[in-house]
Amino acid sequence: MAGKPVRHVNAIDQTRRMLSLVTYLRERPGARVEDVARAFGITEDELVSDLDVLPMCGTSFRGGDLLDIDTDGERIWWHNPDDVAEPLRLASDEATALLVAARAVSTLPGLRESDRQALLRATAKVETAAGEAAGASARLSVTFESEGGVFADVDRAISERRRLWIRYYSPARDEVTEREIDPIRLVSVGHTYVEAWCRRSEARRTFRLDRVAEIRILDEPSVPPEVELRDLSEGLVQPAAEDPQVIIEVGPGGRWVAEYYPHDSADELPDGGLRICLRTPDPASLKRLALRLGREGRIVAPPELAESARRAAQEALAAYDGVEAQSTQDNGIRE
Repeated sequence: MAGKPVRHVNAIDQTRRMLSLVTYLRERPGARVEDVARAFGITEDELVSDLDVLPMCGTSFRGGDLLDIDTDGERIWWHNPDDVAEPLRLASDEATALLVAARAVSTLPGLRESDRQALLRATAKVETAAGEAAGASARLSVTFESEGGVFADVDRAISERRRLWIRYYSPARDEVTEREIDPIRLVSVGHTYVEAWCRRSEARRTFRLDRVAEIRILDEPSVPPEVELRDLSEGLVQPAAEDPQVIIEVGPGGRWVAEYYPHDSADELPDGGLRICLRTPDPASLKRLALRLGREGRIVAPPELAESARRAAQEALAAYDGVEAQSTQDNGIRE
């Protein structure tokens, strides 16, 4: 089912699907992956992604009674369905944590009113069952950081199929730009990102939520072109074979570059460093990496990028020299 046109699914819809998936798998031991994916209208890769999350879920916040679900790539097996079928009994600290989280989520901007009301009704039932623990939870609160508000707006825009306007900070260029984007999906790979069709560049782009300085949901409909959803199992950044090649040599203190940047090769150097060959659609963005490395690294090729990085380093040093000279002059005046 790879290559399926993009579908608009938000986090709440995915949660509903995963809850239904638990019931579905309980009734169908050894279900075939392709049959389950077809039944839920998702790709096999999306199903496997859900299955990676389910074993971290269960009936206890303390980590016990987790769902023991796995797959061999062809069939799905649930090994302990009876163990998690008993009625749920919450300890006081579990009830407190659940109530605090539920109240916090109910305040998120962009949450659909029907979902908010359903959450509040469920919260009221838990409060009744929790007894004294409910009183303790009322004295606690959680405030979401700005990324939470951005997440809610993106999630709502995906659900309502509406375009977004954002002010976005790009660290590679050290600039803030304004863009209109048609959101496609939310993804989490270390950080949370929105994959979208950018109307400024007329291409698919990925934006990290904590770098969104401002966001607005527009009245225009979101109509991204039909594109294949990328397989992110190998990471968010996946350079193309036609991207320009860059060679960087780093010392022992710069070996972390090979861990953080996708690369074609990383060969050992005599001094304990590495010669790293990587590809990027925007080689100029690596100048900031070269400045960050300092004595621990340098760009070797292409020559024009190496020269550009050298000039950037000289300009940075000149700026510091100017500050030092001014400071010396000021001290002389005071004396």
